[in-house]
Amino acid sequence: MAASEHTVLQFTPSSASLSARVHPLVIFNICDCYVRRPDQAERVIGTLLGSVSSDGTVEIRNSYAVPHNESSDQVALDIEYHHNMLASHQKVNPKEVIVGWYSTGLGVTGGSALIHEFYSREVPNPVHLTVDTGFRNGQGTIKAYVSFILSLGDRHLAAQFQEIPLDLFDIVKTRTIDKLPNDLEGMEASMERLLALIDDVYKYVDNVVDGHVDPDNSIGRFLSETVSTLPKLSPSALDKLVNNSLQDNLLLLYLSSITRTQLSLAEKLNTAAQIL
Repeated sequence: MAASEHTVLQFTPSSASLSARVHPLVIFNICDCYVRRPDQAERVIGTLLGSVSSDGTVEIRNSYAVPHNESSDQVALDIEYHHNMLASHQKVNPKEVIVGWYSTGLGVTGGSALIHEFYSREVPNPVHLTVDTGFRNGQGTIKAYVSFILSLGDRHLAAQFQEIPLDLFDIVKTRTIDKLPNDLEGMEASMERLLALIDDVYKYVDNVVDGHVDPDNSIGRFLSETVSTLPKLSPSALDKLVNNSLQDNLLLLYLSSITRTQLSLAEKLNTAAQIL
């Protein structure tokens, strides 16, 4: 009896990435986009930016949301918006490239395969990041997936998502402060710092003139170029310029304070109306 040939059903990995790391600011950005989503949108979809290390680890450092319309059997992404946002991000940081996409919700949904197929055309081996913003398990579950192709011989039948290890970037610890300065306090601190630097320059020049410090030609040229860029104004004209600028800043502070107060009142009235 002749040996019969068998067609083997197999999974072919479409990604060489073994793990992923995500920056906490990416998670915060995704949650913020979810809070600001349109009323009719059930979830938020967006693009992940970052890089791939030499060991195959995908480092996710940035993200942006992409508008979309979703139904039970199809998903429509705003591709033009996606490309415009990508171009804008790469003008600021050209080293960041597309590494995948994200969606809010718990795990992979039915439309995820369609979106993953689109990002597979944008970049090879994309990573799919899911963020559970509903805290269904009492905590925000964050998972990363890659796709595997289900093949029947040479024919691709479907894609399967498989979870990969995901870590968070280590955040450098910073000291805490009791109170953030307001705009006026920040301006005052900046002026005090500027006056201290000018005083240091005066002392250095006096020490060089008196022979207490050896002159440095590079510092001298730098000071000369800096002074030459300053406009020649009389003391009265300088005082008038500073006062006008200060009045403009105070007006902006006053208007922003009124705006914050109005928004707070509107929010309280809206909450009271919902309760009643």
